[in-house]
Amino acid sequence: MDINRAKEIAASPVMEDVKYNGKQVYIQHVDDTNETARIYPLTDPEQELEVPVRSLVEQSSTMGMEVDQVACRASLDGN
Repeated sequence: MDINRAKEIAASPVMEDVKYNGKQVYIQHVDDTNETARIYPLTDPEQELEVPVRSLVEQSSTMGMEVDQVACRASLDGN
C-alpha cells in the first residue's frame, strides 16, 4: 500500500477493507519517517503491531484494479 493511501485510511471515519498477512486490520497511525503503520487485527484489538506500510493490502483497491485491467483488455480486443 502507498503511504499516502494509508494516511487517508487512518484519518477517514469509513472502515476500509485492509489486510495484513491475510487478516483484516484497522490502521491506527502512520509514521511517515519510518514508513510504518500501527495496526491491530479486528478480531483482536489488544494485539497492536508496527508493520511496514508496503505490507498492507487494501482489498477494494485490488479488486478495482482488476476490474480496470479487464476493461482495458476488453477495449484493446475491440469488445
